[in-house]
Amino acid sequence: MTTTASPEGRTRLPHDDTGAVRVLVVGDEAPLAGLLSLALRSEGWEVRSAADGDEAVRRARDFRPDAVVLDVGLPGMDGLAVLGRLRHDRPDTPVLFLAARGADGDRIAGLTAGGDDCVAKPFGLEEVVARLRGLLRRSRTPAPRAGSVLTVGDLVLDEDSREVFRGGEEIRLTATEFELLRFLMRNPRRVLSKPQILDRVWSYDFGGQVNVVELYISYLRRKVDAGRPPMIHTRRGAGYLLKPAAAGN
Repeated sequence: MTTTASPEGRTRLPHDDTGAVRVLVVGDEAPLAGLLSLALRSEGWEVRSAADGDEAVRRARDFRPDAVVLDVGLPGMDGLAVLGRLRHDRPDTPVLFLAARGADGDRIAGLTAGGDDCVAKPFGLEEVVARLRGLLRRSRTPAPRAGSVLTVGDLVLDEDSREVFRGGEEIRLTATEFELLRFLMRNPRRVLSKPQILDRVWSYDFGGQVNVVELYISYLRRKVDAGRPPMIHTRRGAGYLLKPAAAGN
């Protein structure tokens, strides 16, 4: 399924007869959830909300959202537990976490658990919309037909099926991890700077928060290089590159 932009610049998903992106907003702060839902509806998107984890899981199964905005701090089943349930039912649905400002542990835990992005509260509504646009674009934009299978050493990435294998063993990636790995694999042996990666993978101004690149590189290493000769390398002060593992390692 692909995204298209309407004349007003709104993100559309043609699989839906109404043309509207479906977003589930999960949070127990009613005023905040209400404002956020209003802002998303002003984009022409269809929005549903849930105030706790159990309701969020039920709504997700019925509503089948294209993206989820999920508060980490929920009563009862917290956001991380909700994410696990959502990933079980709909593994490819992009999830944007909301975390309290300064709660770096929540932010990192959310991303490590499989969230695709995180925004600190209080936040600007325009920022949330921009980040959701980026997540939808990364998860729904089809890969170019030419060269749909990328191979670097024993690492194989299929852009059509969005499957990744190393040494014949499947590696499960989130939408953001997949885009980062694809960018690295399309530029083997080339050092890519953090600003280059931010521009290509996140597609919007991250306000100088280049540490998100470091986080996602570490996540990729855990999945791609864990227990194997390393393929992802750091060039201090320059950036990152991916190349075939050295023979004999």
